[in-house]
Amino acid sequence: VYGWAKLMAEITLRAYHRDWGMKSASCRYFTVYGPRGVENHAVIAMIARAYTGQDPFVVWGTGEQIRNWTYIDDIVRGTILAAEKIDDGTAVNLGTMERIRVLDAVHDILRILGRTPKIELHPEMPTGPLNRVADNSLAKTLLGWQPEVKFAEGVRRTIDWYVSSRDKTQAAAALERLLVER
Repeated sequence: VYGWAKLMAEITLRAYHRDWGMKSASCRYFTVYGPRGVENHAVIAMIARAYTGQDPFVVWGTGEQIRNWTYIDDIVRGTILAAEKIDDGTAVNLGTMERIRVLDAVHDILRILGRTPKIELHPEMPTGPLNRVADNSLAKTLLGWQPEVKFAEGVRRTIDWYVSSRDKTQAAAALERLLVER
C-alpha cells in the first residue's frame, strides 16, 4: 500500500501538470540518514544501540541485505535541484549507488564507536528486500546530481552529531520508545 500511495502521488502530479500546468517534481529518497535522524530509522538505530552498549548486538536477517544509505546533505541538494530544474512532475531517484551490506554498516559503526559486542543474527526476522539500490541515472541526467558523501564519511559525521547531542540515558529511552511504537 505504501509504495502504491507514493506512485499515485507521482501520477497525480504529472496529471496536474498536464491538465492545469501546475509545476512540480517528485523525489524518491533512498534510505536517508544523517544528523537529526531518529532512532526508528536504521542507521540511527544502529548508532544508538552501539552507543548504549547493546550486547549482544542484534541484527535482523543474515546481515547480507544490501542497502544504499544516502546522506542527508546529498538528499537536500538533490531536492533543491529537482525543484529548480523539473516542472512536469517527473520523478527522480535520489540515492547513492554505493552498495553496503547491513553487516558491514554494523561493523563500521561498532568500530567508530570502539565497541566489540557479540553480533547476533536473527535470520527469521523480517528484513525487507535483499537488495535495495537506487538507479540515480535520471537524476544525473536531468539535474546534474550525484551523491558526494560516501557512507564511511557520512556515518562518521552522523555518529559525531549523535554522541554530542544525546547522553546514553536519552539514547536508551529513545530506542525503547521508538522501536516499540513501530
